[in-house]
Amino acid sequence: MKHILSALIALGLFVALIVFASCTYTVDETEQVFITEFGKVVGEPVNADPARNEAGLHFKKPFVQDVNRIEKRILAWDGPATEMPTRDKLYISVDNFARWRIADPRKYFEQLRDERTALSRLDDIIGSETRSIIAGHDLIEVIRSEKDRIPARDESLAGGNPNLGALPAIRYGRSVLSQQILDAAAPKVRSWGIELIDVRFKRINYKSGVIEKIYTRMASERQQIANRFRSEGEGEAAKIIGRKERDLLSIQSEAYRKEQEIKGKADAEATGIYAAAYSSSPGAADFYQFVKTLETYERSLSKDTTVVFTTNSELFHLLKQIEPAK
Repeated sequence: MKHILSALIALGLFVALIVFASCTYTVDETEQVFITEFGKVVGEPVNADPARNEAGLHFKKPFVQDVNRIEKRILAWDGPATEMPTRDKLYISVDNFARWRIADPRKYFEQLRDERTALSRLDDIIGSETRSIIAGHDLIEVIRSEKDRIPARDESLAGGNPNLGALPAIRYGRSVLSQQILDAAAPKVRSWGIELIDVRFKRINYKSGVIEKIYTRMASERQQIANRFRSEGEGEAAKIIGRKERDLLSIQSEAYRKEQEIKGKADAEATGIYAAAYSSSPGAADFYQFVKTLETYERSLSKDTTVVFTTNSELFHLLKQIEPAK
């Protein structure tokens, strides 16, 4: 009898424990909970109000009510990279991400049920709005972060040309485009109980055709810079060659002038020496005349020379006779 009573008490305690466990539940600070009874939501969500901390032990009807836990923290959405065209018909691969949270647990549960379905819906909405916004703007609007940010430009390479190496002006910039995507997508996901907090671009890649066009533009700009450098170099080379030719002519002219001055002075000095030497006595003068006459014969006559002269020619008087010295 005692054994039966002990068994009944143990059974009663076990049943009481099961009933107590079935009518109680705990709520963590990172989650929000709502109760469903036969699949329908009952009452207001627990711990959904940020102003009140309702974490801890709570009670419900045993067996007929179920606890549904919804994440309260900010969740991440990381969409797949998608190829899309810009307004100027250039295809790029856009990879963006977003942050969201469950603002209305009841509406979220009734329409989506779980996080996987929510992420799939976010793929559709954010992806669609991203394609729409990108298609409405040129590539430069997606690449540049802000319209007020001016990229550094090497003026020495530009050479005073305001268009060389300068990017075209933009109206919005990538940060504004991100806000436009957020503004367009947020109202559409709000009907699912989701609050879209932020949307940002993670990566923007060029397709091969776009890369080739960018490389072609870069090569064209660098070719313009190279041509300008060559032109400036050729101009400087022409200036240097001109200065060289002018200096060379000036040096040659000055050298020729000095040469002629030196020769003139030397000839004058030689003539003076000769005059002084041969005018020292009558015999010296006659000897000088004799030597110069022979030199004249040597320069003007050869073995094949034929001359015709009179008998009283002064030039060839030495060929007729030489008067003896007196």
